[in-house]
Amino acid sequence: MGWMIQTEDVRKTYRIGKVDVPALRGVSMQVERGEFVTIVGPSGSGKSTFFYILGGLTHADSGRVTIDGVDFTALSDSARTRMRKSKIGFVFQKFNLLPTLTAEGNIEIARDISGKPSGPAGREYINRITRLLGIDKRLEHRPSEMSGGEQQRVALARALVNQPAIVLADEPTGNLDSQNSEIVLNMLRQSNHELGQTVLMITHNPEAAAYGDRIVHMRDGSIVPPEKDPQWSHAHD
Repeated sequence: MGWMIQTEDVRKTYRIGKVDVPALRGVSMQVERGEFVTIVGPSGSGKSTFFYILGGLTHADSGRVTIDGVDFTALSDSARTRMRKSKIGFVFQKFNLLPTLTAEGNIEIARDISGKPSGPAGREYINRITRLLGIDKRLEHRPSEMSGGEQQRVALARALVNQPAIVLADEPTGNLDSQNSEIVLNMLRQSNHELGQTVLMITHNPEAAAYGDRIVHMRDGSIVPPEKDPQWSHAHD
């Protein structure tokens, strides 16, 4: 199938005051096209920093990130932004919806930003994913009029509306109850299976992690074997 994502020796250090704090200590991994990978690890393990670098939202200090055969790290800021808009959909723990827009407006603005036409086929796809997510009757409501679960489902629809090759989901069920978590996770898995999207999901939740094809463990800025992640081991005790 080939690699959709490859990273080689990715490193990132933050300077806090006068102290250098390493966030990533040489992360190398490969994700196959169409694979669903979950990344787990305790707070401070570097997984969110890794996520932001993969999505082109922040720069690595060194190393290489290749997305669909293109060296992401070598692109100009404008080229990286264009690639991000065309190939990557983001889902965050905080829903990041625009409060003045309806649910439908929040979904459609993602199409506008990407420059994709919103013809009948696009409209049909929006209708399909909003039905699957159970928000088709809430499209005229603003975020303040929706529950947290509904807002996250709108955020997921926004991420999927352009049918991106890659979906990056950072703790997408972190603020949700079990019922809404299941809806969101099932939709991620369905988009992975039916559309062939490559999905990377960060989670603290063992049940959520099990939705993926493969689990990658991070600790102290590195990828580690599962047995070296005590927090994860305790989750199964």
